[in-house]
Amino acid sequence: MANPVPSACCVVLAAVVVVYAQRHSQQDSHIQYERVGADVTMKCGSMDWDAAVTWTANGTDIDDSHLNGSYLILKNVDLTQSGQYSCYEGSSWHLKYQTYLRVGTPPKEPVLMCRSNNYPKGFYCSWHLPSPTYIPNSFNISVIHGTREMVCEKDIFPKNRCHIRYLQLFLTVKYKVTLTVTNALGKNSTSLTFDEFAIVKPDPPESVVAKPVPNNPRRLEVAWQNPSSWPDPESFPLKFFLRYRPLILDQWQHVELLDGTSHTITDAYAGKEYIIQVAAKDNDIGTWSDWSVAVHATPWTEEPKHLTTEAQVTETTSASTSYFVPPPTTKICDWWAVRPWQCVGQLDWSWLLMVSSLFSEYAPSWGHERWGWVLGGHGGLRGSDVVGKGDTKQAVGEEHWV
Repeated sequence: MANPVPSACCVVLAAVVVVYAQRHSQQDSHIQYERVGADVTMKCGSMDWDAAVTWTANGTDIDDSHLNGSYLILKNVDLTQSGQYSCYEGSSWHLKYQTYLRVGTPPKEPVLMCRSNNYPKGFYCSWHLPSPTYIPNSFNISVIHGTREMVCEKDIFPKNRCHIRYLQLFLTVKYKVTLTVTNALGKNSTSLTFDEFAIVKPDPPESVVAKPVPNNPRRLEVAWQNPSSWPDPESFPLKFFLRYRPLILDQWQHVELLDGTSHTITDAYAGKEYIIQVAAKDNDIGTWSDWSVAVHATPWTEEPKHLTTEAQVTETTSASTSYFVPPPTTKICDWWAVRPWQCVGQLDWSWLLMVSSLFSEYAPSWGHERWGWVLGGHGGLRGSDVVGKGDTKQAVGEEHWV
């Protein structure tokens, strides 16, 4: 007799597969767009209002509190409620309705910009939205020159840009560019009117290099190249604007250069790191480019000298252990070999008075060895003020030394 267990398992598995297929079938499916904050009502296809149904969002059952009969009611929807919604009939799980809800916003006025960075070949226009809409948008651009409509060739990347070739140059007829953006919730547009000269704006200079000048602590050499997108610098030459500043300051210094692609800065602060940028502009028309990528450089500084020879080490050692040597014009007086007053004229009187006071203070403690100086003819000292050996006081102008 055959085992009934495998047969029962097969039946259950087949039923699960059927239910899964029904729940994920694509019958009556479409995309529904709604604005952020809107109240959304979804009907379960052709089912009656009072029919028993089950709704799911991205495969998860929705609570019955969001149902009004068979209708699904979503209040004040937000971006998180975007997703796939499905409605099934009663307990049979037959799919009756399916929709993909996209919550978003209508487009605001787009931002449009037109510029010629390769004059005189042509110009390009680019655009973007000031804020996202969270749903697909389509853009349409038209370019009118006088009464002629021109072709704007769209770029593959970036996708929000197109190019227009000049058919004629040096005309006073203006261009008008109109951009319209549309999505499922609304549309908006903007336009620009300009002449060909007003939108000329080169790309920034390229390959900017700055380096110090040897033996010049206040100089920096700066060099750069014309932007590669500028097609004919010989016929349409560029001028340049250089700005630089030390990193320790916020204020820029500027130099405008009418020709050439290099410049020497001569007023840099010694030893300070500088930041340097360059901009470009057609000599006669248009506006300045954006600033180039910043480069950094520091002026030349002299390297400190290091002791490397034995002679230099000996010289330094001798200098550090030297003693005081009197100047050659100074005559040293030997107080014990000559008479004291013969040395007085060679000394600072303040020093002499200090020594004299010390002798007067400490001489009595030396017992019978009393010292006396008899000084005369040197102003400010009287013979009566000085006591010599013995009891005799010497008069001014006389001397006695034992």
